[in-house]
This record gives sequence, structure tokens and C-alpha cells, in this order.
Amino acid sequence: MAELRCRTAVVKEGEEDEQQQCESEPCSANSTMDKVSLKETCSEDTDGATCGVQEKEKEDEEKKEEDKKEEAGSQKPSPVKRSRSACRSVMLQSLVKLFFGCLAAVTCGMMYAVYLYTYHERKFWFSSRQELEREITFQGGSGLYYYYYKHMLTAPSFERGIYELMRDNRTVSGQTINAVERLSLYPELITSLLYRITGSQDVIEPVYFYIGVVFGLQAVYVTALFVSSWVMSGTCVAGILAVAWYVINRPDTTKVDYAIPLRDNWALPYFSCQVAALTGFLSNNVNSASEMFCYLLMSATTFTFILVWEHSHYVLFVQGLALFLLDSFDLVPPRKMADIHKVYLSSLFLAYVLQFQNPALLSSPLLSLLISSVLARYFQQNMKMGPLVARLMKVFLHFYLCFTTGITFSYVAKRLMPVRESDFILKFLEVKFGLNTTTDFVTNRLLCQECFQTPSQDFFLRLTQASVLPFYLLVLLICLISTLQTIYRRLSGEPMKTNLRLEDGRIGEQPEVIYHVFHTMLFGALAMVFEGMKYLWTPYVCMFTAFGVCSPELWVTLFRWLRLKSIHPVVLALILSTAVPTIIGFSLWREYFPRVIAELSELQEFYDPDTVELMNWIKCVICLITSHTDHLIQVTQYILTEGSDPPTHFCLPLFLSVPPLLLSFLSRTHAPMAAVFAGSPQLLGSVKLCSGWTVTSLPLYSDIDLLRRSEDTYQVYAMRSAEDVYKILSLHKTSYVIIEESLCNELSHTKGCRIKDLLDIANSHVVYDKGEMYSFSKHGRFCHEIKMNYSPYTNYFSRVFWNRSYHVYKVNSVISFQY
Repeated sequence: MAELRCRTAVVKEGEEDEQQQCESEPCSANSTMDKVSLKETCSEDTDGATCGVQEKEKEDEEKKEEDKKEEAGSQKPSPVKRSRSACRSVMLQSLVKLFFGCLAAVTCGMMYAVYLYTYHERKFWFSSRQELEREITFQGGSGLYYYYYKHMLTAPSFERGIYELMRDNRTVSGQTINAVERLSLYPELITSLLYRITGSQDVIEPVYFYIGVVFGLQAVYVTALFVSSWVMSGTCVAGILAVAWYVINRPDTTKVDYAIPLRDNWALPYFSCQVAALTGFLSNNVNSASEMFCYLLMSATTFTFILVWEHSHYVLFVQGLALFLLDSFDLVPPRKMADIHKVYLSSLFLAYVLQFQNPALLSSPLLSLLISSVLARYFQQNMKMGPLVARLMKVFLHFYLCFTTGITFSYVAKRLMPVRESDFILKFLEVKFGLNTTTDFVTNRLLCQECFQTPSQDFFLRLTQASVLPFYLLVLLICLISTLQTIYRRLSGEPMKTNLRLEDGRIGEQPEVIYHVFHTMLFGALAMVFEGMKYLWTPYVCMFTAFGVCSPELWVTLFRWLRLKSIHPVVLALILSTAVPTIIGFSLWREYFPRVIAELSELQEFYDPDTVELMNWIKCVICLITSHTDHLIQVTQYILTEGSDPPTHFCLPLFLSVPPLLLSFLSRTHAPMAAVFAGSPQLLGSVKLCSGWTVTSLPLYSDIDLLRRSEDTYQVYAMRSAEDVYKILSLHKTSYVIIEESLCNELSHTKGCRIKDLLDIANSHVVYDKGEMYSFSKHGRFCHEIKMNYSPYTNYFSRVFWNRSYHVYKVNSVISFQY
């Protein structure tokens, strides 16, 4: 009876049922034992009545105690009500945390966008400049993308604009190209469509709308980094610290400062969102609704990332390698890996269709990796079974099968659908890693580009001064060792824990953490070889480091290894996960906040009068000559048909608008109806943007044909004869060639990377003797000789414009031999 009453009281106690049950059952057993011993004692005792009285008194006391417990339990709320109130309290706390976390993330993104806009305005005085000077700030290849955005806005309709871009014969001389496919112009198409349908024509200028969209995407970039660090660490402090490090290391995290329309600035925000969604999708503590949301977000961002950037499939290939390692060591559920493969395959297929059946996607290493991993898994269905040695051998066999299958598929795909760029990339990598040498101008020119060189010591010094690099190495070391321990346990047959506790100290058993360990190591290895990869690696260094210093699990893992006994590891971890970010944040605020404010308050001056003068001449003078050439044709036709002098209105505009110098030039030469300009690709991007004239080449490094055209244009800086250069330029239907003083008299700090040196090597105009390089050619350097204005250069070329930085020569259509 006592045991039954104890259990009844336990039910009424609600949340303390397990504890009361554990306490009540021993109590009942003890009372029973007391009764038995008491009876035995009583049976031995001669005074049985006294024993009966003692037993009865003992039962009465127990009954009174149970009655008191029942009365106390009746005053408490029912267990259902208490569980509901507890659930409501937990849900309310979660919603409050989620609300303030999202608010902090969005606020950080918006503040960063405002910071970028203010810094851009201070740097270029953007609002106070004329349209031509604004366009010149889009340097290099970035200006070309903005030109197509302007073209879409000036088209009669959106459909007509797309049609013209798909059959563009006014960009590259002698070619009709599909500009949407060749230059990945989907960002410009979408932005121009948004500008039209939102009715922004009367509200904001096109250029401000364009850069506003780019700055908005950078806000999304920062917000996604915030969310990734927040999801892994469980605290918003990590997200704030990640954003702070990102902004402080801005020269190494983004190129948006000086090249706004570049494809990187459009694509990387989508990749950051994809990484954030993948982080949440891999987490074990995510519910079904959140997992579905992460899956849909990951699908949308992966497809968009592939669509807007031609190099995106290489980035996803590196990410796929990290996920491949997770799957090979059985660190993530097979169901999730299958879903991720579906995302990759569907995104590649849709992008292949929308990119006009781009063969580069079918021969991409990403597709080869997906197919090889699926086939290898099909042939190794028992790979995750057996003892440690057997599993290790199966894993190595799995790697071998994937490698050989991927290489075979890539080889067959390239033979069925030849892609010239792939062969060139292979030769480029051979020269980069010292496996081969070449005199090819294009290869050597790419190797001299800053983005393809190894990072300098200044890069690591900046990261160290911002305190991100030392903490990154510490966090990476702890997570990597814990990950290796997890891999060893999995290969030994121990299952992974899905419900980890803080005191377990196993940071390496979280799939999202393991993914980011592989992610940052792979991208870091590439960043050590190519400096341009730092823009992919450094943002995730900031995010990963912020997660580590703010994560109690990481500190507990470290203290478990150190076997602390003076203080509890969990308590110390909670203290350090709060104290260390606070100290770091305070030091960053004290040192870098004044610098950021100084950047925003300092008025910089971007002034390039020579380029402005050149663009004005190209845009205005050439157009004026062309218009008056048409006018002269009308006058001539009138005289031939009517046989008398033309009316006054024919000739009056000609003499009123044309200055005497231009009239003298018009009498010497006539501009063609469609002028074609040759020059360096970076300058031609600005020429195309400011004037719209046809050019001989474009500043793109992903198109071999355009790179070869650039090599032909650069021959004006080589030791070639006037006749040779004239033939090369005439082959590309060049009307005007622009010679830059900065390239003709180039002084490069990198040995052998001057344009004229690379041309001399490619043209076999140099000889090496005892480590010294000597040039030999029977012709002088063209860019120097043409300025002398003597024959035979004057036979082929006529100078029509010059200033301190540029000389423009007209390529004569009729050669006049002068001696």
C-alpha cells in the first residue's frame, strides 16, 4: 500500500515524477523491511501487544505524511498545464532570440551597404560629376557590363534589347556574337527589367539604380556570413564579430571598391547565401520545416550562382570536394548527400539550357565529380561496413574509383564537345606549377596578372594585425583535430551522436563544422597559390574564426583535452566564449573604428584629365565628323541631281558647328561610317562604354579568341615594322589605334612582366646570355618610332589626336607612299 500511494503521489507531482519515483520506491521498501523486522522482533518478544501498538503508530505516521503530500500536490498545477506553460516559455524565448538575431543580421547588412555607398561617393565625388566622368570610374572590364545595361535601357523594348544582344555585331569588329552568352549578362538583363517595371525612371538615375543593386547584394553577402556564424555558434555575437572582421579586411574580402560591375560582385553574394543554407541543412539540430527552407534556398542560390558567373562551376567543384569527403567518411546522412546531388544536377541542367547549351558546363569538373561519386558509391555499397583496416582500404578504393571515373568522363566529354578553354587552362597550370615553360604571350600575360600570382606577405600581415589570422589558426587546429578523432571513431564502427551535449566536448562531430573545416582548408590551399582566391577564402576565414571564439563547444573540447581539474570545463568555456569576443571586439573598435570614420570623412579625388579628354574626343569629335560626312554626302547628291548650288540650310550647320581645326582635318581625311578602335583591352572597355564604337578586343580573360585578339592589338608595343602592324590592324578592320604612354614606357617592378618584354619573348626578339636578356630586331619599337612622323610610318598611319598619355592614329585606308 505504501508503494502504491508513493506512485500515486508521484503522478501528482508533475515534472518531479522521476525523482519522486526514485525516492519513493526505496522509501516503500524500507518501510516494508521495517515491518518485517518489527514482526520478527515482535514474534520473539514476549510482549506482543506492545509490538502491535508500535506497528500501528508507525502506520499512522506514514499515513499522515502521505496525506500531507497529497494536499501539497493538489495545490500545484496539473502536469499538462505545467508542460504547456514550459513549451510556451521555450517557444517565446526562441522567437525572441530569432527576432533579435535576424534584426541584428539585417541591420549589419544595411549598415554595410550604406558604408559602401558613402565610401564610393567620397572616393569618386560621384554625384558631382558629369556622366562621362562617372562612367570612367568603371575601370577595365567592369565598364563593359555597364554599357550593356545602358543599351538595354535605351532599347525600344526589353524584348528588342535582348534580341539585339543575342545578335550583336557592333561590339567586336568582324564578329557577330551572342553577348548574353559570351559575357554572362543576366545581371544586367534582370537589373534593366527591374528598372523598367518598377517605374524608377522618374525617381532615380540609371547609374544609381545599378550600383544600388550591387551594394544591396553586398549587404546580402554580409548578412549571409552573419547567419552562417550564428547558426554554428548559437550566438549573434559571432555574427557581429564576423561582419566586423569582414569590413576591417575589406581590401582582401571584396573588389567592389574599385570595380563595381564585375561578375564576382554579382555572384559571390549568392554563393554566400548558398553556404549559409547548406550550413543549416547539414545541421543535426534542424527541424523538418527549417530543413526544407534551407533546401529550397540552397537550390535557388546554387542555380543563380551558376547562371551569373562563368567560373562558378569551378567554385562549386571545390565545395563538392568538401562534401565528397564528408560522404566518404560517413560524416553526414546519405539522404542529405543525395538531396545535395539533386541540387547540383538540377542547377547545372537549368543553367545549361538558359546559357544556350554552354558546353563548358557539360565538361565541367563539378559534373565529373558528381557522376563519378554516384557510380563509385553504386559499385561500393558495403563501403561503410567492416573493421578499421577494411574500411580504410575501401575508402582509398573509393577515392581511386572516383578519380579515374571523373577523369574518364571529362576526357570523353571534351572529345565529344571540344572546349578550347579547357586545354588552355591545363597548359596554364603546367606553366604555373613549373612543369613546363612557354613563350606564349597570352599564358605569360595571365601569369603576370596579380590575381594569378602567389599572395604577398602584406596580405598575411594585414590579417595578423586585424587579429583574425592567429585566432583562425587556433580555431582551425582544434576543429581539425576533433574532426580527425570523429573520422577515426566512424571508421572504427562507432556511430555519430546526433544529440550532443555541451559537456561532451566534441565539436568535430557536428556535420556543419566538419564541412567548414574542409571548405576553408581547400579554399585556403588555393589562396596560397592564386592571390585572386583570397576574395573567396578571406570572408569565410572571418566567419569561421568568429564562430570558433564564440562557441562554448570549442572551448569545452579544448579543456577536455587539457583535463582541467581546478575549474569545471563547462563553466570556464561559457566564461571564455563571452569574454574573448568582448575583448576582441573592444580592441577592434578602439583601433579600427577611427580609421573607418576617417575613410568616410576624407574627400578623395579621382581625376584623370587625359582619359576624359580622349573619351570626349572619341565621343564628340568622331561623332561630329561622321554626322558632317553624311551632310557632305547630302550636299554632293543635291549638286549632282539639281545642277546648282545647294540651299543655305544645307551648309549653314556645317560652318556654324565645325571649328576651323576640325574643318582642316575633315579636308584631309573622312571618318568611316562605323569606326573601329584598337588599344589595350582595359582602355577599350572604357571606349565601348563612353562612345559605343566597335572595338577589336574586350577585357575578358575567359575567352581565348579575345585574348588572341588582344595579343594582336598589343603588337604596337613590339619591335615590328610599320607594314606588319598595318596588316595586323587591317585584318581586324581597325580604323583608329590608341597608343598609351604608360605601356610604351612601362616600368614594371615584376621582372619580365612588361607588355613589351612579353611581346619580345613571344616574337623571338630577345636572346639570353649569362642570365641577361638582350633584344635584337632590325626594326625599332613601333610605339616609339611612329612618333617620329617619318616614312614608312606616315604612309600607313596619320596622327589625329594626342595628349600626355595617349596618341591616336588613323589607319589609312589608302596608303600614300611618302619618301
